[in-house]
Amino acid sequence: MSTTLFVLGSGSGGNCFAIQSEGRALLVDAGFSAREITRRASMAGLDLRRLEGIILTHEHGDHTSGAARLASTLRIPVITAPGTWDRMRARMRGAAFQPLALMGGITVGGFHIEACPTSHDAAEPVAVSIRTATGHRIGLAYDLGRPTTAVRFLLRESHALVLEANHDDVMLRTSTYPPVVQERIASSAGHLSNRAAAELLAEVLHPELRRVVLAHLSERCNSEAEARAAVEPVLRRDGFGTTLHVARQGEPLEPILVG
Repeated sequence: MSTTLFVLGSGSGGNCFAIQSEGRALLVDAGFSAREITRRASMAGLDLRRLEGIILTHEHGDHTSGAARLASTLRIPVITAPGTWDRMRARMRGAAFQPLALMGGITVGGFHIEACPTSHDAAEPVAVSIRTATGHRIGLAYDLGRPTTAVRFLLRESHALVLEANHDDVMLRTSTYPPVVQERIASSAGHLSNRAAAELLAEVLHPELRRVVLAHLSERCNSEAEARAAVEPVLRRDGFGTTLHVARQGEPLEPILVG
């Protein structure tokens, strides 16, 4: 029995992932319009009618813009931290709310979801780990300025991992962003660099981690080549045969089989 990870798109302009197992699915973030998510899901072969809920990692628009419409149309709950829900309640159009258990777990439609706080400039941002009915564990951690002990603990024993590699340090410092924006991106409330992503991956890598997806790449301050160059040596050094993927902003990836 297998689990499939769908990478519908990731970057500063929108983020959306899905996990499917045993005929059921969960959406993780909905940072494109509902119409665009529907289009991308169709391209990737994901049937949105299988969704049991929409997990939101935080309230920023590049993670939430299509959530209200999808939750209302599909009659599924929005699963997020209470602080995030409080910020979004007014625009959720009557969607049902199911709170995440921070540093604990909940079960939704055969998926067991664990969450922990992250360091980011949002109300109550989280990283999540999802265990499917087939026993596969998928960790998702992006939009975090620093990998905390809690994040490292959450991502242990993952079979697949979606990990932020937002920027190259040199490209950020030589970019056209104003200094105040550069400082925000590089701060503990900002985003992980390629270097920081490689360091975190080295800490959580183990023989059963078969798929890694680098996510939320900056269009101005990063490239797929730079991200791969930073992370691939970690995977080669350990020799576990882990496959590296890089999420794209403009189109979904081919479905990724986990396990």
